[in-house]
This record gives sequence, structure tokens and C-alpha cells, in this order.
Amino acid sequence: MDYPYVVLSIAMAVLTGLLAQVRLVVGPIPYTLQNVAVVLAGIILKPKYAFMSMVLYLVLIVVGVPVASGFRGGLSVLLGYTGGYLVGFAVSAPLMSMLTRLYLRLTNKEIREIGVGDALVLLTLSFIAMIPAYVLGFLVFTYYALGSQAVMSWVERVIKYLNISLDDKLLQLFVVSVAIFIPQDLLMDHVLAITLAKYLSRILTYRGLEL
Repeated sequence: MDYPYVVLSIAMAVLTGLLAQVRLVVGPIPYTLQNVAVVLAGIILKPKYAFMSMVLYLVLIVVGVPVASGFRGGLSVLLGYTGGYLVGFAVSAPLMSMLTRLYLRLTNKEIREIGVGDALVLLTLSFIAMIPAYVLGFLVFTYYALGSQAVMSWVERVIKYLNISLDDKLLQLFVVSVAIFIPQDLLMDHVLAITLAKYLSRILTYRGLEL
């Protein structure tokens, strides 16, 4: 095992925890900047280390370290209504890593060399990579929401505020737990992650690390 990559994995886990505290509470699901760390880990780290970084983040939560959104920790966080998103990170980060490295091999480029066109491709890949997190997040949130009249009342208020005509409860839950987050995830979090990855890769490559 290469210790510099382990250190990077730990750093990505810590960054995920830090960005979890940069949040906007929009009801039961807080909007955070965690996607920046997930996508950044996927671009910078090889698949097994990207996976390691997110698993480490989950372990920190389970043992009670307050690194989940709102400075929370404990197994109850992963078993709660937002637990699906968190577990999904452990799938999305290595998937992003695999997709990124496949694209870079096909184009014969390094991360530090990517241009605007490459960034747009990586942005598309980042959306694909985050699908597991969105799906798991939706499924777990839906499980809890359908058993809570308070949450469903909040869902209905959001749908009414958005002026969307939806009678199907599952579609309503999808909108409030996934769809409303995607634009900002892509256009802010993922763009920031790709930009940081390009410049961070230059530093790491200069230090002799192969990404």
C-alpha cells in the first residue's frame, strides 16, 4: 500500500466532513458542499483510494466523530433519512475515479492538462457517477418520508411553492430529495471540484505522485 495515497484518502475523508458543515437547511435534507469532496476524490484518487476515503468518512460517522452535516455523528446518522446519500458516496467516488481514468486513457491526457472541453466531459461523468448516491438517497428518504405525515406535509409545501403539478407521491419525493439539488450540485459543487482537481494534480504530480 502506498502511504502517500492513504494520506490523500484520509485528507479527502476529512474534507468531506468539513464541507458537510457548509450547509443550507432546506427541510429534512440539508444542502451541503460534500459533493465537492466526493467528485474531487474521484478525480484525484485511484478507485480503491477513492473508495477508501469515503468508507473512512462513514466509519468516522459510525464511531461518533461529528463529521456529518450539523456536526452529528453516530450510527443513527447512517440509519437516518439522509443515510442513503452518505452510503452512496462510497459508490460514487470510485465510480467517478473509474470514469475519469477511462476518459483520460482514451484521450491520452493527464488531469493537469484538461481544457474546457475535457472539463465539460468530466462534468457529465460526474453526474453519472453521482447517480448511485441520488438513488440510494431517494430510496432511504422515501422509506422514512412515507411513514411521516410531518415530512410529507413539508414535501407538499415544497411542491406547491415550486408551482409543480404532481399528484404521485413518489414523483413529489423525487423532486424534493433529488431533482432540486442537481442543478447546484452540477453547476457549483462539481465545477469547483473539477477546477480544484486540475490545479491540485499539478502540485501532486510535481511531488512525484502518479494520479
